[in-house]
Amino acid sequence: MTSSAIISHPMKSIGDLLVDETLATAFLSSMSVYSDQLHGRRLWLACSGGRDSLALAALCVQLYRQGRLPCLPQLLHVDHGLQSDSQYWAKHVANWAQAQQIPCRILQAQVNGHDEQAARQARYNVMRAHINKSDVLLLGHHADDQAETVLMRLIQGAGVNGLSGMQPWRVQTQGAQCNILWRPWLTIRRANISAYAKRLELPYIDDPTNDSGNNVRSGLRRDIMPILATYNPNVIDNIARSAQLLSDAQETVNAQAMQDMQQTESTDLQLLPAQRVLNIDTLQKLPIYRQRQLLHYWLGQDEPLPPAKQLVDDVLTLSQRDDQDHQTELFWQGRKASYTIRRYRQQLYRMSSEWLSWLKLLRTEQVLLLSSLSLSKNNSADNSFELVTLCRSNDYIWQLQVKVDGLVRLLENSTDCVAQQIVLKVAPLDRKQRLKTEMAARPQAGKKLYQTLGIPLWLRESLIVVSITLTKKSEDGSDIQTDIPLLLASPFESWLLSSEQTDSDAKSNQLAEYIKSELSLK
Repeated sequence: MTSSAIISHPMKSIGDLLVDETLATAFLSSMSVYSDQLHGRRLWLACSGGRDSLALAALCVQLYRQGRLPCLPQLLHVDHGLQSDSQYWAKHVANWAQAQQIPCRILQAQVNGHDEQAARQARYNVMRAHINKSDVLLLGHHADDQAETVLMRLIQGAGVNGLSGMQPWRVQTQGAQCNILWRPWLTIRRANISAYAKRLELPYIDDPTNDSGNNVRSGLRRDIMPILATYNPNVIDNIARSAQLLSDAQETVNAQAMQDMQQTESTDLQLLPAQRVLNIDTLQKLPIYRQRQLLHYWLGQDEPLPPAKQLVDDVLTLSQRDDQDHQTELFWQGRKASYTIRRYRQQLYRMSSEWLSWLKLLRTEQVLLLSSLSLSKNNSADNSFELVTLCRSNDYIWQLQVKVDGLVRLLENSTDCVAQQIVLKVAPLDRKQRLKTEMAARPQAGKKLYQTLGIPLWLRESLIVVSITLTKKSEDGSDIQTDIPLLLASPFESWLLSSEQTDSDAKSNQLAEYIKSELSLK
């Protein structure tokens, strides 16, 4: 059984047939532009079996046979089962690839949804999972596709970035995976590809949904583009040219926004990509249009699609408020992650939901017996340390690095006598626990302590206290225990604590060296 959507041409080798020089020139010119980026990378071609992708695969075969292309791409066909004949289409693509002696892989995908966007996302996800990091995925998009994309984004209210359309070379990242999308035919018209496919008698798949009008793209293609062509026969080329001009403009906007961000971001509070922070005072020194551009750029980092204008406007309004309400939360569901945007004092925070969930993980009390540890763990006293893990997940790890021997010597020199036992204790901060930081005149607890230290609401439950318990012998032989608070720490900052039992000057100068708080991505 076969599919009626497959154009009924014989399955034949096309390697020795005449090359279309217009298509070949566009492809080879693009390859020359990106030759440095292509060097040493594996090349794949997303082949649905439709006219455009099969024509691009055919051109690659012809150029390779003529020695004008150094290697053949490997074809990737994704069967996501949305069409009743999809299994026949997959088999057809594999048979055609075999006839041309070009490698081909058939991949299965599960679509979460029923619309065009869900299917597209499923295709890219399964292809990205199959290819290796830094590989190049070749796509058959052309000028007509570009014009339709720009019109779709225009009616959706896109800005300069969206209206710049598809890019000929785009680095796409998702987590640790980084791949490149290469579109060498964005200057080529659909009619040129159709003529080439007809001349070669390519047995391509003519998907009936492409011109059905059941989605926005096919509706524009069937109903709107022919009408626009009556006003200007060059409408496709003109829209594609406008997209290129807007792409150049977006590069200028991005360069300015990046420069502004480098001057505005609070680097000591950032953990990329989980938490990004902007300083509001510096932000407000910019003209209002640059503030909007900067917020649009800042919010959209780590995401394939930019934020909506409404979100940018809401974040700008949040940055302009002069009240002391720190409860306001803005939520953004991005493509790769969800985010919460909050303000605390003069800082704007964009935080991923995974990061906020990690901050709520329970911290448990931990004890480290210092006096039982010795220099034998390392050859040098300067390198003798213990790692105390405060909180760990699949994504983040927060640890204390304790230089044991230096800390013990410091404590012994700061107390009246040598302790029989020295225990380091790490425990979550109790809201009622009173602590005296070096910047405070008296001990504080709860809200007063948080306000003095400038700790945002969402970080307050993650605070930990590092203290020492010294055990000494009294004159009658009984044990005397003395608790000495040393350090209060959040994932991003730490504060020295004052105590009557230690020399504060010595502690201030050396504790930061002996006890370090380190937060990192795993």
